[in-house]
Amino acid sequence: MSEKATASTVASQRVAEHLRSMILSGELAPGARIRQEDVAARLGASRLPVREALRILAAEGLAVLKSNTGAWVSKLDMNECEGIYKIRERIEPLALSESVPNLTAGDIARMERIQDEIEDNTDVDRFLLLDRELHLATYAGCGNRELTAMVHRFWNTTQHYRRAYARVIDSAGNQLINFEHRLIIEAVKRADTVDAERFLTGHIRRTRLELAKHPELFAEDEHD
Repeated sequence: MSEKATASTVASQRVAEHLRSMILSGELAPGARIRQEDVAARLGASRLPVREALRILAAEGLAVLKSNTGAWVSKLDMNECEGIYKIRERIEPLALSESVPNLTAGDIARMERIQDEIEDNTDVDRFLLLDRELHLATYAGCGNRELTAMVHRFWNTTQHYRRAYARVIDSAGNQLINFEHRLIIEAVKRADTVDAERFLTGHIRRTRLELAKHPELFAEDEHD
């Protein structure tokens, strides 16, 4: 690869990381338009790496590209979100089952540290980061790249709706989340893939059913 091509790739990755962070943090809301010229000016980049960055984000499920019109942050309606959660109920337990035999004692200790921090935390945005870190850590031993890519994509596309939901759940709901996390971690420690899958399926399903009780969370976003 030439130096020019390498520099372009690095620039694209830098822009993609900047936009990814803005989307996952909620700074760019679902339905918001991503204007290439604004991004290029803000980051001091040319239009080419910005276009490539948007293709990267589209592949990750974070952006939608429309021919001759531009790019927008991905947005789901309630039915689409429910559909993705139903898929997650199937594929994430599989990813966990594939992962468990390959996880080390150090991996499990890390999960427990993350969960300890979740239980000590009261900030919603910090919870979202830790919750994502915990679940993805449980899938870290999965060697199926296609499966893990799907898992990451669906976590990306539902990020905003988890944030909105996390802002409306009460203390009892938070306690239940922590209890379910502990059940999953304990099953992983026992290398019990049957229980690990069962607990995770219930965890994702319960979130899906709770989100369905809050249609207002899907009515907040409007396209730019």
